Amino acid sequence: MNRRLMLGAAGAAAAGAGLGWSLWRQPPPVELDEATLAFWRARFAQPDGGELAMTPFFGKPLVLNFWATWCPPCVKEMPELDRFAKAFASRGGRVVGLAVDNPTAVRQFLQKTPVSYAIGMAGFDGTELSRALGNTTGALPFTAVFDRSGRVVQRKLGETHFEELQSWAQAL
Repeated sequence: MNRRLMLGAAGAAAAGAGLGWSLWRQPPPVELDEATLAFWRARFAQPDGGELAMTPFFGKPLVLNFWATWCPPCVKEMPELDRFAKAFASRGGRVVGLAVDNPTAVRQFLQKTPVSYAIGMAGFDGTELSRALGNTTGALPFTAVFDRSGRVVQRKLGETHFEELQSWAQAL
């Protein structure tokens, strides 16, 4: 009898853990608009292969930067974003760059100018995604900051810098 009770308890614990894992991996649809939900469910190719899923970033502060290799202010702000990404990671935050560009150009650029944060390939459809997240003009660079609940709490069109990123992070 004890053995059955123990097996039942172990099964219940495993089921609970599986449910918890499932909820953690998929953002809850509470208080998030359709565009934001679509972003959290999105997956992007990575420049060196593989896939960058947004879901694992949910529940952590996130700075999302849309950029392109042909955009001078985008290229200029990348060292600041990289420096910030290293500092932000120690506080549990993450930085993701979404390239609105062609994969070959991005791969060549990142070989010469590597960054420590995750890069996804949004392609030219990235312009529409950035618009859906609040970039009314579709111009670059565009940065959106998400809080732990997955909501956009800050947006900026144009070049960012370390101190500005730090001030946004402190508000999270």
